[in-house]
Formats: sequence, C-alpha cells, structure tokens
Amino acid sequence: MSGSIHITEGALAALIGLTAHEIPGVVGMAPANLREGIQRVLGRGQSRDGVVIGREGGGNGGRENSSRDNGGRDIESGTVREGGRYTADLYVVVAYGVSIPTVASNIVERVEHVVRSQAGIELASTRVHAVGVSHA
Repeated sequence: MSGSIHITEGALAALIGLTAHEIPGVVGMAPANLREGIQRVLGRGQSRDGVVIGREGGGNGGRENSSRDNGGRDIESGTVREGGRYTADLYVVVAYGVSIPTVASNIVERVEHVVRSQAGIELASTRVHAVGVSHA
C-alpha cells in the first residue's frame, strides 16, 4: 500500500491548542490576531485559536501545492525538508498564582511530545506567549 499522509496546519493547530488546554495552570488561549478575536466575540472560537503555525526560515520548504482552503497548508507527516520545519507560537492566559515559567515549560514539553507521537512531526521551535493572567 502506498500513499502519503497530509496534515493541515489547521489540524496541527487544533491538536496543539487542545494539548495546551490540558496543562494545569492554563486558563485558556488568547486570540493570536484580530480575526480570531472577532470570531471569539461572535461565539465562533475554535480549538486552534491562540495557535500560530509558522515555518522556520520562511518559504514553502520546497513544497509545491502549499495552500488549501479551510485549514491552511498541508504538512507531510514524518518529513522535514530543508528550510521547511514548522514552528508553533501559543498565546495563553495563565491562572493567577502559578509559576508562569513552569507552566510554559510544561506546555512546550507536552506539545512537542504530542505532535511528535500523534502527528509524526518534529517542531523546530515551540514558543509560549503568556498574554494574560486570570483567576481560574
């Protein structure tokens, strides 16, 4: 049986967002841009809100058909091409009284593990942006 597996950036972002929600000390995800903020106000928030998938080094990493509707570019599972490694930026709101560096470290560790084990993708970097503090 031959073929390939393609994981969209939207699916990867949803996996990362759901994983971050499981970490103790995370109250929620903050909108990463104006569009997400408006969608949230309108009650259409999604599990991928607060997650931005990028490319290390820019470009499309030698990929041709790099865009898709409703979910962004395809990510070929298990392959990393020169200049085509993915990065993840997470915008989180943490609970008042927790150690922000500890929560951020736990998010990075768990997200990288889940993405590697469930999607077969090694992230080039995972950055956590604590953009708010709230009572849990």
